[in-house]
Amino acid sequence: MSEEKNIPEGDPKEQISNSNKENVKEHFPEDSHAPKPATSNQQQETNTMEVHHHGHVHHQKKWKEYLFQFFMLFLAVFCGFLAEYQLEHKIENDREKQFIRSLINDIAADTSRLNNIIGVRNRREQRLDSLSFLLNNQPQQTGDIYYHAISVTRRISLRFVPNDGTLQQLKNAGGLRLIRKRKVADSIASYDVGLRNLVRQVETEEELMQSYSEAAAKILDALVFDKMLDQNNNVIRPTDNPDLAPFTPGDLREFNFKLYPVKSINKSARREERIFLSQAENLLVLLKKEYHLE
Repeated sequence: MSEEKNIPEGDPKEQISNSNKENVKEHFPEDSHAPKPATSNQQQETNTMEVHHHGHVHHQKKWKEYLFQFFMLFLAVFCGFLAEYQLEHKIENDREKQFIRSLINDIAADTSRLNNIIGVRNRREQRLDSLSFLLNNQPQQTGDIYYHAISVTRRISLRFVPNDGTLQQLKNAGGLRLIRKRKVADSIASYDVGLRNLVRQVETEEELMQSYSEAAAKILDALVFDKMLDQNNNVIRPTDNPDLAPFTPGDLREFNFKLYPVKSINKSARREERIFLSQAENLLVLLKKEYHLE
């Protein structure tokens, strides 16, 4: 009876099972190094997924850095382009002003030359009229006839050679594109047309003078003209009345016929030179005003 009292309560099978497990642990300790249960593998996969998740966040951060670097590179290139464009624009502006200053000097020289030529044409017109009158009405005043006649053949003082070096450079080197102001560009182009027309008119006058010389050779003696020039090629008025060449009334009519276009071209050229002179002076005013030059 006393032994039955010492038997613990509970399921006898459960007690035997627990007892067997304790015996196994005591007699087979190497089982503690056995592979871990499946729950350990699941936990490792979870950790791996978490690491992959953190790598994705790092990738987003690098993408933003790449975008920022691209933007900074684009900004640097764009700023460089703007700086180069601004530099080129400044260089072109400086070249434009240099061309304008040079052009102003050329036009000023042309206007000075034209003023002199117009003055010479005024005196020439008076001498041509006097030559025609004396030869047809007072042929005995040969000294005055020769003095007025020699001025007809002296054409160097009437020759207009334009200072168009800057203008030609603007045209040939494409420099006209540097003239940004449309009004200025149009005025320069118009000035160039007037300049070319004036040069062609002088060439026409040269042809008429050649025809006049052929008719004058039948009335005037070239040896007398030779004596009227000093060592510096200045004209000396005859102190006597040198003889004229023997001529016929037909020769005189031919002379008058050839002298008329010379008188006419002298007036026409003077008119065109005055018009062109006014155009040149207006262009000078425009250039100085538009480019603030003195």
